[in-house]
Amino acid sequence: MSFTIQGRGISKGAGTGALLKSREPISFLSGVNPDTGVVIEKGHPLENQCIAGKVLAFPYGKGSTVGSYIMYALRRNNSAPSAIINDTAETIIATGAIIGDIPLVDSLSQSLDDVADGTVVTVDADSGTVTVE
Repeated sequence: MSFTIQGRGISKGAGTGALLKSREPISFLSGVNPDTGVVIEKGHPLENQCIAGKVLAFPYGKGSTVGSYIMYALRRNNSAPSAIINDTAETIIATGAIIGDIPLVDSLSQSLDDVADGTVVTVDADSGTVTVE
């Protein structure tokens, strides 16, 4: 049974993929390989997992403003997530999503805590919604 959660659209577009969640923030500058989309930050809960084509959910970004350009590089290298869901999108992630053409929503009206990793979800940032399949 699918259901839809309302949020706030930040970077327009839509993306569908397997959900990959982290309760830890992500630094795209030092934490994600821009060529492969693999999380390389030592000790991060998603270390060695690939974000390419996934709907990536994490609370917020951390690190340098260069992280926005890493997100752009991920898109150019076909290694970007299909969409991003944040608790609170800050400037670095919002900018990276916009220049990388990655749909981004935040401020969901309902938590994704009970939705398992690997569940197919669709992010429609134009309407600010997340549909859980």
